[in-house]
Amino acid sequence: MNDDMEGNGNLIINVGRQLGSGGRVIAQMLAKDFNCQYYDKELLDLAAQESGFSKKIFEKTDEKQGFFHSVLRFGMPFAHDSWYGNGVSQESLFKFQSDAIKHAADQGPCVFVGRCADYILREYPNTVNVFITANIEDRIAQVREKHGYDVDKALEYIHHKESARASYYNFYTGKKWGSSESYDLCINSSILGMEATEKYIAEFIKWKMENG
Repeated sequence: MNDDMEGNGNLIINVGRQLGSGGRVIAQMLAKDFNCQYYDKELLDLAAQESGFSKKIFEKTDEKQGFFHSVLRFGMPFAHDSWYGNGVSQESLFKFQSDAIKHAADQGPCVFVGRCADYILREYPNTVNVFITANIEDRIAQVREKHGYDVDKALEYIHHKESARASYYNFYTGKKWGSSESYDLCINSSILGMEATEKYIAEFIKWKMENG
């Protein structure tokens, strides 16, 4: 982190992203540039530690509002009987994950990817909330490269995953996922490319930290 940011508390960068936009890669670059701890799937480990439950539970419910209820209804293998007696709900799992996010933010500068971190940390100073999108053609191409899907399957995968992600975010935050008023900066990575997009965001973060 730059010297002129020190003494102002922990820098927190929250990155929302569309599937296939390169948001995760950009978040990793931001973490490196600002000497921040990076949290994406790592949050599931922290939430498991906070709660004492298996990481698999958090993986199955990760950014999927309503999934927990189907677990109990259909008796999936990882639904332990003690859940019922302890009154555990998906909302409780969200609380465990929220506590893990706050705990991480209290330890030092962080970059968080998704999981409503912008809402969970809304009272924290020195936060920057960014949403990264990209042209649908580029997003399809990235999903095809990663998963080997054809165009139709890639588009179906994008719509399915983003519908779940949006429902999760909207339910727990009362805001609208991807809507500009929920973020400090929304940017299309297709315009500049991922590296230049990251540099643009980094300059914005520096400016925001210097100017409040």
